Amino acid sequence: MAWIVFQVEGWLVVSLQSYLSVLWWRMMIEASMMLAAILPGFVMARIEGRPFGDFGLPVRRAFGRNFWVGTLWGIASLSVLMLALRVTGALEFGALELHGARIWKFAAYYALLFLFAAFFEDFLMRGYSQWVLSQGMNFWLVAAFLSALFGYIHGRNPGETTTGLAAVGLIGFFFCLTLRRTGDLWWAVGFHMAWDWGETFLYSVPDSGALLPGHLIHSSFHGPEWLTGGSVGPEGSYLVFVVIGALWVLFDRAYPEVNYSANPVTLSSSSSSS
Repeated sequence: MAWIVFQVEGWLVVSLQSYLSVLWWRMMIEASMMLAAILPGFVMARIEGRPFGDFGLPVRRAFGRNFWVGTLWGIASLSVLMLALRVTGALEFGALELHGARIWKFAAYYALLFLFAAFFEDFLMRGYSQWVLSQGMNFWLVAAFLSALFGYIHGRNPGETTTGLAAVGLIGFFFCLTLRRTGDLWWAVGFHMAWDWGETFLYSVPDSGALLPGHLIHSSFHGPEWLTGGSVGPEGSYLVFVVIGALWVLFDRAYPEVNYSANPVTLSSSSSSS
């Protein structure tokens, strides 16, 4: 169903391409992919007679505490990684690339762009798909499968490497932990948006192999690819695995209770296992 929606939207977006700049064309693409992932969820919720929020995005929690806490964790964890790269001499922050009102315009643009991207990827991989497959399978088996798929589909990005794809899959697996412990996807969406925004705009480094225009500063890498991440950016650095491991441990301690289940009736009985 998502594929059908995306094809219809794609036809409409292509018809507008000649009227849009490259940046707004990219925004339209991300928005169309987000809708292609989420709209079928509303349809399936109606068919199955259950709230759409059961699939991970309850409207009553929209942009609430989980979202903003996840946002803070996202920018903080990326900042730790960037600081580590700076201390090792692998990263150098250069002069400002943007000035005046253009700073705020691009900051807002990338916040919205990566919010759409987070909604698309997190709901597609950890929303309805996670919920429906967990009806008949163990949550963590489903999470591992979808996280591996999450990493695999990023292989289409130019400049990606095996290390970068492994990091994407593991961060996806971490997002499954946040879903299980918080009970929804809002924490993951906030983290995902902030991490991508920090890479592309704030620290101005490649994000999964893509270096986009309109970044804040002129950053440059120096050193071996295993440390810098090479064309992938920080997600291709071996240090990212240390950050992911630390995130798992810290989150596990901060959110010890299970608040998610594909079958709400069994939530209380599953709370004893992580």
